[in-house]
Amino acid sequence: MSRKIRAAVVGYGNIGKYVVEALQSSPDLEIAGIVRRDAANVPAELKEYDVVNSISQLEDVDVAILCTPTRSVEKFALECLELGVNTVDSFDIHGQIVQLRASLDEAAKKHNAVSIISAGWDPGSDSVIRTLMEAMAPRGITYTNFGPGMSMGHTVAVKAITGVKAALSMTIPTGTGVHRRMVYIELEKGHDFQTVAQAIKADDYFVHDETHVFQVEDVEALKDMGHGVLMERKGVSGNTQNQLFKFDMRINNPALTAQVLVAVARASMKQQPGAYTMIEIPVVDLLPGEKEAWIRKLV
Repeated sequence: MSRKIRAAVVGYGNIGKYVVEALQSSPDLEIAGIVRRDAANVPAELKEYDVVNSISQLEDVDVAILCTPTRSVEKFALECLELGVNTVDSFDIHGQIVQLRASLDEAAKKHNAVSIISAGWDPGSDSVIRTLMEAMAPRGITYTNFGPGMSMGHTVAVKAITGVKAALSMTIPTGTGVHRRMVYIELEKGHDFQTVAQAIKADDYFVHDETHVFQVEDVEALKDMGHGVLMERKGVSGNTQNQLFKFDMRINNPALTAQVLVAVARASMKQQPGAYTMIEIPVVDLLPGEKEAWIRKLV
């Protein structure tokens, strides 16, 4: 049996915990260690692993799975790539993906490594579905409707706003790819709610959507990790009108993000040096084992 792929988990929040579970269930990957800010605080479930505060403290790491806030992805990715360690992440600011890809592509090629970015479920696996729909009906319109459910990226963005003690951002689909953001916050003492609410609405995550902010006593009482997506494309195949495709799923948000990250970590070992998005990766590379076996099973 060939050596297992050694993956480091960078960050141990909601996604990091599910990544550990997905790695434990994987037949061809193993945990090389956990990187977290408070390395001295080791939860019971991590006692068997090396827990450190820097990727440089781990040995024989093939790929780093970045479970960090989106806005710190580039920093952590560059640190790993400089060590020749592959990276995968779930960067989710759609408008900045091309810029991040260019930055990490240069670093990855310089250090003979691979970086696969925006590899959650959206952007990520949903991006692959949208690409397939586009190929099936080259002319037409695709609508991506998220939710209803908790958006992890938006929630993390709210928590970073000065004056926010705890937060929950819910995404509510209103149809045709338009969304309403419902934000619930606990306020730090000494901060004005209206000032904090305006700062949230001005953030890049929220400025383009209808956003409502509410002050609550206990955010934890509202949390539910469930989410979902409905993607629809109505278009034209050749000259034939009225082709209609739908993709619908209801999910545990961090669990699916984690599973996609682990599959993409596997795929990173099969690519040439450089940075990629998921639509550039052969889908068969996401799966363990021999390619020919999957061709026999799935084609």
